[in-house]
Amino acid sequence: MLKRTHNCGQLRIEDSGLKVILAGWVNSYRDHGNLVFIDLRDREGLTQIVFNPDTNPEMHKLARTIRCEWVIAIEGIAQPRSEGMENPKLSTGKIEVSVDKLEILNISKTPPFEVDNADKTGEELRLAYRYIDLRRPVMQHKLRTRHKVTKITRDYFDNLGFWEIETPMLGKSTPEGARDFLVPSRLVPNTFYALPQSPQLFKQILMVSDVEKYFQIVRCFRDEDPRADRQAEFTQIDVEMSFVDTDDIISVHENLAAKIWKEILGVDVKLPMRRMTYNESMSDYGIDRPDLRFDMKLKDITDIAKETSFKVFTSTIENGGIVKGLCAPGGDKYSRSDIEKVLTKFVADYGAKGLAWAKVKSEDGNLTLQGGSAKFFSQEQAKQLLERFDAKADDLLLFVADNEAIVNKSLAPLRCKLGRELKLYDDDSFEFVWVVDFPLFEWNEDEKRFDSLHHPFTAPVDDDLEKLETDPGHIRSKAYDIVVNGSEIGGGSIRIHNMKTQQKVFDLLNITREQAEDRFGFFLKALEYGAPPHGGIAFGLDRLVMLLTGTENIRDVIAFPKTQRGQCLLTEAPSGVDLKQLNELNLRVQTHSHKIDEIASEEQ
Repeated sequence: MLKRTHNCGQLRIEDSGLKVILAGWVNSYRDHGNLVFIDLRDREGLTQIVFNPDTNPEMHKLARTIRCEWVIAIEGIAQPRSEGMENPKLSTGKIEVSVDKLEILNISKTPPFEVDNADKTGEELRLAYRYIDLRRPVMQHKLRTRHKVTKITRDYFDNLGFWEIETPMLGKSTPEGARDFLVPSRLVPNTFYALPQSPQLFKQILMVSDVEKYFQIVRCFRDEDPRADRQAEFTQIDVEMSFVDTDDIISVHENLAAKIWKEILGVDVKLPMRRMTYNESMSDYGIDRPDLRFDMKLKDITDIAKETSFKVFTSTIENGGIVKGLCAPGGDKYSRSDIEKVLTKFVADYGAKGLAWAKVKSEDGNLTLQGGSAKFFSQEQAKQLLERFDAKADDLLLFVADNEAIVNKSLAPLRCKLGRELKLYDDDSFEFVWVVDFPLFEWNEDEKRFDSLHHPFTAPVDDDLEKLETDPGHIRSKAYDIVVNGSEIGGGSIRIHNMKTQQKVFDLLNITREQAEDRFGFFLKALEYGAPPHGGIAFGLDRLVMLLTGTENIRDVIAFPKTQRGQCLLTEAPSGVDLKQLNELNLRVQTHSHKIDEIASEEQ
């Protein structure tokens, strides 16, 4: 077999006259009757090769049998392309290889779709033939970027003295938050392992073990419905550190993010990154992961709205609700029909019962409100609105009246939609922010109790410790999220490291001592043996690579992803298993119980 001397993206005009051996896939084939041209492809690029009947009729004849996606190796002389035939889109576009020898290493069936046109093919077909889909240069770029991110990460943490340590894949089920994936045990009948939702308890135990600086690029599992930016099976850059505070964690990881953006994209990230409290984020943007590429803050106008003649506003406020709005620069482009049929329907999907609006117009040098709800505002109230939003001519004011949760939930995505459609930011820009001072608890109205906003091992802010006894609903936590362009790429917290505080938190969460012992007993025991102050964070590797490669589909950055139904179309998983395997695990599949009983009877 011919052993290649160069890859298909390597040759340049300076290599003219060099004897080379290339190997790869036939990307395209052009038979001009006399000369045969083939674009040969490997993961590094394309090189044009040419077969000339005058110099090597035997190889030319063989070349005419070749088809796309066949695997071949060639030997020949690198030479400049004919004048006017260069391809400036290719790094190898000024050169070609005149072939002297050809080996057909393997043939290929006709693929279900062309590699060059795969983006026009349905995703399900591409996932079923993922090995063909991954041959595309755009997919190779995503895999290469993912590799580079993990390499940068490992080198970065190694230089800082971190140890990479693996934690178990088969662990104890500690039900909280998302559902666990369960794995039945054959050796201990009627018991189950759980696949880890994160290495949270193990990495904290490593801090008790005096590891001090741990990291791991780890597979995690959550039995949730997949979506465009989430998979049931995902990867984290997981970190834990001892004898640190919030500033230490943030410093280490914003420097990591800056290093990744610089080495992958050549983008200089300004350090230190901006910080914003949870309350500020929710007040100004309606969400705890704000997109700061554009400045369109939400404004609470409840004080103005309650004095208007607009019954929708006044009745909502009387019932304990609020009115908030936003000012869309240049939003005059939206017609009444656009607002009432498109934007109103959009916020309705998030629970809003309606969308009030008014346009800002200039008359004789003065700004006025026109259209929609403008008639319900007095001249003085209109002036107050214009000042609060710092509105300009041709802007669009939009308002939602409801309880605070629904107002924020509907206005936050509307803000992002308008920012995108009005082109208020550069798609290639990146704005980072740390969101800090999250509430420790959130109130569960259905069950009339507190839930952890993050997890029950998150430490309260020191100044709020006394509120554990008096005002748990207003305790801030030592939690922090790093957000880029409205996408949370990482989050973590300083942990509770003493049992007294931990027990108070469990009590407020209505976790009894028996429940705590059953779920976390092994971990709580570790806390009693000299746990140091510690904290950590986890970055979502998949989301990181999504941002770096400009895709909104998480399946694009995972080599072998699952569909939104959690299926692998390549391997057809999940699938049924043999009755013998079920018997070994002492399991019965309920939906197929009658069929299994019939099979068992036949076997007997």
